[in-house]
Amino acid sequence: NMLAHDGVPQAMVEAFLASEGHLGDRLIATMRAALKAGGEAGPVHSAGMKLVREVAWPVADLRCDWTDDCPIEQLATLWELYKPQLDAYVTRAINPSDAPSYGVPGDE
Repeated sequence: NMLAHDGVPQAMVEAFLASEGHLGDRLIATMRAALKAGGEAGPVHSAGMKLVREVAWPVADLRCDWTDDCPIEQLATLWELYKPQLDAYVTRAINPSDAPSYGVPGDE
């Protein structure tokens, strides 16, 4: 992938530093700023985000490829759906008995 111009990385850094909240939210803001600053030299076909924190595996690994709409906005939608569940998934992986119930049969 080739950037549209050499100002895109600076726009990304500025957006990341100016944003607040969860790291995932800050990365989405950074991707949006990159796109607004010119993004790639060609069309944007995919966007992804992988987050790692206290545990040795990615706690979020989200990706959108070849979407009809902006893949960054589709990724942002996926992130908003996943974000409230993230901590429960980590807890379930570490100690399933401490995790909240899914509310489905077999998960009592």
